[in-house]
Amino acid sequence: MEWETSSVVSFVLGARAGGLLWGLGAPICQPARQLVRRVGVVCTLFQMAALLAPAVHRIRSSDPPEGKEEGVGDRQSREWAGKTEETEWRGEKHLLIDAESQNSQKSASHEALGKMEELEHTCPHPRTTLTEPAIFATETSCDCHAPHEKLSIAQARRGTPVDRPVRVYADGIFDLFHSGHARALMQAKNLFPNTYLIVGVCSDELTHKYKGFTVMTEHERYEALRHCRYVDEVLRDAPWTLTPEFLEKHKIDFVAHDDIPYSSAGTEDVYKHIKEAGMFVPTQRTEGISTSDIITRIVRDYDVYARRNLQRGYTAKELNVSYINEKKYRLQNQVDRMKEKVRTVEEKSKHFVYRVEEKSHDLIQKWEEKSREFIGNFLELFGPDGTWKQVFQERSGRMLSYALSPRESPCNSPPRELSPLRSPSPPSPPARWFNARPSPPNSPKGASASMSSMSEGDEDEK
Repeated sequence: MEWETSSVVSFVLGARAGGLLWGLGAPICQPARQLVRRVGVVCTLFQMAALLAPAVHRIRSSDPPEGKEEGVGDRQSREWAGKTEETEWRGEKHLLIDAESQNSQKSASHEALGKMEELEHTCPHPRTTLTEPAIFATETSCDCHAPHEKLSIAQARRGTPVDRPVRVYADGIFDLFHSGHARALMQAKNLFPNTYLIVGVCSDELTHKYKGFTVMTEHERYEALRHCRYVDEVLRDAPWTLTPEFLEKHKIDFVAHDDIPYSSAGTEDVYKHIKEAGMFVPTQRTEGISTSDIITRIVRDYDVYARRNLQRGYTAKELNVSYINEKKYRLQNQVDRMKEKVRTVEEKSKHFVYRVEEKSHDLIQKWEEKSREFIGNFLELFGPDGTWKQVFQERSGRMLSYALSPRESPCNSPPRELSPLRSPSPPSPPARWFNARPSPPNSPKGASASMSSMSEGDEDEK
């Protein structure tokens, strides 16, 4: 009874401990799950040992001691004990079968869990740093063995696949990589919250076959795409037409391209079956810029660019230019240089003339100011109401007054008798006239003062 009780208790405790550990192993990480699985196996082994221990103990206790004969009572009691043991053994056998079935179920669940752990998504994630260029796609592009369920555009925009990124594929030639290409890839990268952008670049062989010659080689185009910040992976030698096998091989969820039908390779639209499958996401083209537009500009101004490269040191052989055209281009370059020099001289002469004009204008203004000042001073002196006229009028008035009213002779002078033969001579002027005349002035003010005194003297004499 002690072994039976202990076996039942150990079985119940082991089952509960195993179930508890199994329940705790679900939300933790993989190493902890493996540890829990091993502890559960140990608990199961202890359960089986506890169930088998009573039966082994009974078998050992049922054997008679050596050297002792077995009696009738002993035989009957042994038969009764055997029946009882058989009944108990059957019950224990049922318990063992139930335990084995539980263990098999647990082992099957362990195997299923192991398979699910092996099938976890291992898809590469988008780049978080821009210190290195994008990687090149390998043979399979994605080594993840977990099934990729098909997504709708609405689900992808809601960010439904939490455990993996949305793999978007964009293909093209990307010759003379320009801003239009970069904007298209930017739109493809920002289609969904967690986008892994794969860019397929067609080889020179396919491009020359279906579209035409390129300016850049395929390796140059690969490198140009690798250094674009929006690209996570570059697929070299991409196919011209996308097949379901190719999409499945690279685990592609959506294809991004402009919505204009692309007729090539004998079809009206190479993306028609992608659109019908609901895997096509359109992007917008950038107007005014394309590879064909850039090539058209170069072809239109071919002579200008040929002369430019000749001037920069390229040879006629490198530019595929004939001898006559080379001499013509070099002559045109010399003529352009002469024109540039003449233009420079003209600009300098214009600047010089402009400066001379400014200086002459200032000089003329100064001359005009000086001439006005001189004329004003002249008119002030010699004009109708000038200073000299006033002085002259005063002097002439004094002279007239002296002429009309001469001064009387002195009383002390004796009278002279006139002879009949001699006419009387005019009286001599007094000496005071000559003595009163002042000395010549040394300054203009003195001159004017002397002139005024002279005029006064004349008036007195008159």
